[in-house]
Amino acid sequence: MRQRGVQLLQRRLLPKQGASLINVRTLAAGERLFDKILIANRGEIACRVMRTCKKLGIKTVAVYSEADRNSVHVKMADEAVCVGPAPSVQSYLNIPAIVEAARKTGAQAVHPGYGFLSEKIEFLDALEKENIVFIGPQRHAFRAMADKITAKTVARKAGVSTVPGNLSLQSTPEEIVKMANEIGYPVMIKASEGGGGKGMRIAWNDEEARIGFRLSLAEAKSSFNSDKIFVEKYIEEPRHIEIQVLGDSHGNYVYLFERECSIQRRNQKIIEEAPSTFLDPATRKAMGEQAVALARAVGYQSAGTCEFLVDKNRNFYFLEMNTRLQVEHPVTELVTGVDLVEQMIRVAAGHKLPFRQEDLSMKGWAIEARVYAEDPLRDFLPSIGKLKRYIEPRGEGIRCDSGVEEGSEISIYYDPMICKLITYGKDRAEALQRLRGALDSYVIRGVTHNINFLRALTDHPRWISGDINTKFIPDEYPEGFKGHILNEQDKHVLAAGAVIIASRIIHTQVSLNSHVSTFNPAEFHKERLSELVVQIGEEKFNLQVTVNEITNTSQKLTATVTGPDANAKPVTLSISSGYKRGDLVFDVYVNGVPTRLQALSISDGMPTYSIQLKGTEYPVTVFNKRQAELFPIMPVIPKLDTTKLIVSPMPGQVYSISVNVGDKVAPGQEVCVVEAMKMQNALRAVAGGVVKAIKVKVGQAVSRDQILVEFE
Repeated sequence: MRQRGVQLLQRRLLPKQGASLINVRTLAAGERLFDKILIANRGEIACRVMRTCKKLGIKTVAVYSEADRNSVHVKMADEAVCVGPAPSVQSYLNIPAIVEAARKTGAQAVHPGYGFLSEKIEFLDALEKENIVFIGPQRHAFRAMADKITAKTVARKAGVSTVPGNLSLQSTPEEIVKMANEIGYPVMIKASEGGGGKGMRIAWNDEEARIGFRLSLAEAKSSFNSDKIFVEKYIEEPRHIEIQVLGDSHGNYVYLFERECSIQRRNQKIIEEAPSTFLDPATRKAMGEQAVALARAVGYQSAGTCEFLVDKNRNFYFLEMNTRLQVEHPVTELVTGVDLVEQMIRVAAGHKLPFRQEDLSMKGWAIEARVYAEDPLRDFLPSIGKLKRYIEPRGEGIRCDSGVEEGSEISIYYDPMICKLITYGKDRAEALQRLRGALDSYVIRGVTHNINFLRALTDHPRWISGDINTKFIPDEYPEGFKGHILNEQDKHVLAAGAVIIASRIIHTQVSLNSHVSTFNPAEFHKERLSELVVQIGEEKFNLQVTVNEITNTSQKLTATVTGPDANAKPVTLSISSGYKRGDLVFDVYVNGVPTRLQALSISDGMPTYSIQLKGTEYPVTVFNKRQAELFPIMPVIPKLDTTKLIVSPMPGQVYSISVNVGDKVAPGQEVCVVEAMKMQNALRAVAGGVVKAIKVKVGQAVSRDQILVEFE
C-alpha cells in the first residue's frame, strides 16, 4: 500500500502545462500540523516554503529587511514583520528580532530555508527558549554536523570515507601556509561554517594560500559571522555528487538518491541534475547507505544532504553534511515525487516518514539551472538593478522557483540569484531540450544575467555527453566565457529574424497609409524591403527578398543571401514567422527549422534591432541600399583606455585598499578589494605604474565603472 501511494504521488507530480509541481497533499487523516509558520528567510526559498505551507493549510509569516519591504515573499505571506535594515547582519541574521517576530505573531514553528540562520545553533537555542519549533535538525545533530571539521570527525568514526586533510582550525596566514605544505598543494581553504561556495579558495602555492585565507575569512565573517577557517587536500577533477537524506524522530531514515552538482563557478553550483550520468547502481547504493549511516549516527531528524567528491574511478569522499534544505532540492522532488518541505514540516511536528527505502525510486530526469544577475563575460561579476521586464517561461515540464517579479530590485546586499529554472523529462535528452526552450523564452530586462552562459552549456558537447567534473568551467573556458560564437546557420537565423521584424514594421506602415489614394503598397514594399543589407557585427549580407505572404498574424518570405564572402554561392532561405508587433519572444522558421528569438529593442525609426539568440544579445542592422552607403561615415565614440585606471567592475563597497599614492605597482598586483553580494573581489593592476591618485576610501559605496585608483 505504501509503495502504491508513492507511485501515485509521482504520477501526480509529473509536469503538465506549467502546473505547480508541489501541489499534492500527502498527510494522513487526523495528522496534526502547525497552524502558523514563520519563514526566516527571503526571496525564492521563502516563497518556496510558503507554497507548501499554503497547500497544507498553514498560515505563514514573512520577515523582511527595509530593502525587501515590497518583495514577493512579503506579499505572499499572511503576515510580515520588518526585522531590520538592509545589511543581512542587521536583519536576516538578527536572531533577537526574528525570534521576537515569531513570538509576537504567534508562530508555532520557524522554517529557516537555506543560508542565513539555517545552520546556526544559537538560533535554535533562542527559539527553544520561546517554545517555538525549529523546522530542521535537532541540537545534537546540529552540533555534530553544522561545523565542517566536527562533521568530518564524526563521519570518520561512522565509517564514512572522507577527504584527506588536517581538521584543526587555522587563525593566521602563516598557519595556513604551514598546514598547506604539510598536506601538499593544491589545497582547499574553507570556512568551517556556512556554504553556498562562500568562504572557499583553492591555493596552489604559498602566496595563493595567504590571499585565499584573507578572502575566505572576510567572506566567512560577512556571510556567516564566523572566523573559523581550515584547510584540506584539494582533489583534482572530481565530480561533486550529493545524497539527499530524510530522518524522523522515530528512528526511520531514507536516502532519496543523488544530485549531480559538478558544474560550478567560484565553487558555487549553477547546474544540478538528478540522477547523475556517472553513478552505477552499486556506487549509488553505497553512497546512499553511507549517508544514512551518518544521519543515523547523529540521530538526524529532518531533510539533510551529504556532499561527496567522486573521482574517475568512482571512489567517493565525504565533504560535509548540509543540515538544511539545499538550493537544488527541486530536482530530487521531481524524480522521486516527494515534497521535501512537507516532509520537513511533518517530521518537525513529530510524525513518521510515510515511506521506507524500498518504496522510493527515481523516475525521469530533472535539471536545474540557477539564473543569476551576473555578467558571464566579466568573470561572472554580479549585477544590480530593477527588473524592468520580467517574464518566466511556462510549459510542460518547466518549473520556476523564484522570489521576484517585474519591478523587483536586485540589490548589492544579497545573493544575486534571480530564479531556479528546473525542467523535467522522461529522460535526460527531453529534460535538456526543455531547458533550452525555457532559457530561450526567459525574458529578463534591467539587469545583466547569465542566461547566455547557461544556454551555451546546454549545447556544449562535453556536458551533453555527461563528461564533467568540478573543473569543467575553467577547463572549457580558460580565458573566461566570451559569449556564443555565431556559425553560418546562426547568422542566417539572425538575418531572417531581422527581416521578419522589418517586414512587420513595413506592413504596419502600409496599413497606416492604405487610405491615401496616391499610395502604392507594391512599390512601397519593393522600395523598402526587396533589396536589403543586413549587418551582424562586422559582416554584411546582401538579401534579395520576395514577400510571399504578410497578414496580421503570419509572414512568409523568400530571401536569397550573398556575402560576406563574395565568392560564396548565394543561399536561398524560406522564412516564416508568426511575429507580431510588440512580441518579446517569437519563433522564426528558416527552411522549416524553428528557432526561438527575443526582440529586445525595436524602433520604427532605427534600422538596428537588438535580437537575442541562445541567450546572447546581438545588434542586427537592416539597411536599404542608401542607408548602407551612409552608415559607415557616422562618427564613432572612442573607448576609454582603462590600462592606467582601476575601475569598479560592479556596484559594491570598498573592502580594502592595499596601495598608497606614490607606490610603484607591478602588473597583476592587488590594488584593492570590492565587496558585492557577500563576495570579495580583488582588483589588480593591468599595466602597473606609480599610483597617482586614490579616488575612494575603505567602506565607501561605489558604482559600476567608477574610477577607484589612477596611475601616472
